[in-house]
Amino acid sequence: MTYPPLIQKLIDLFSKFPTVGPRTATRLVFYLLRSSKGEIEELIKSISALKQEIKICPFCFNFFEGEGELCQICADPSRDKTLLCIVEKESDLISIEKTKKYNGLYFILGGTVSTLKKEDIKKIRTEELLERIKNPEKFGISQADFKELIIATNPTTEGEATALYLERILKPLNKKITRLGRGLPVGGELEYADEETLSSALESRK
Repeated sequence: MTYPPLIQKLIDLFSKFPTVGPRTATRLVFYLLRSSKGEIEELIKSISALKQEIKICPFCFNFFEGEGELCQICADPSRDKTLLCIVEKESDLISIEKTKKYNGLYFILGGTVSTLKKEDIKKIRTEELLERIKNPEKFGISQADFKELIIATNPTTEGEATALYLERILKPLNKKITRLGRGLPVGGELEYADEETLSSALESRK
């Protein structure tokens, strides 16, 4: 016995989500079937608004909503424009912000590399990173002079490979390059680290 085509189509769509397998996707679909019409309409409206109202910051690549061309962090005149923290993804940026121990700017790579093959390297925003370090004003950041580049990749195998690659391509810029301290558990991710551990890693960067 198979599910009706409409149900199966939704299961297939949900199965494409990160970390969502067929079983979880099936549970999500049946949850929706049991939800009220109002809840479904609210979900549809929110998904539609997500694509229409959420923008990407031209400097750091963070998602944001509201007026202006830059995200709230990049547009904040009180941020330290001598510091640039390089993270893998948006959730890592949020995790660091929650510590309230960092007041510089960010750049989101959009992923990691597991090998240094050309097709693998193309998956992350290395060229965009170099452009923003050299010419920040071109992307809406005025009076910036980055003196320290903080590589805040996750302490995973891919994160370490990415950090080593970044160190190599950033070295010719003659900037101070630092890494997060070793307080973070090996194999873990920044978004799952508690604020105290992440704060310690920031303060002990070297």
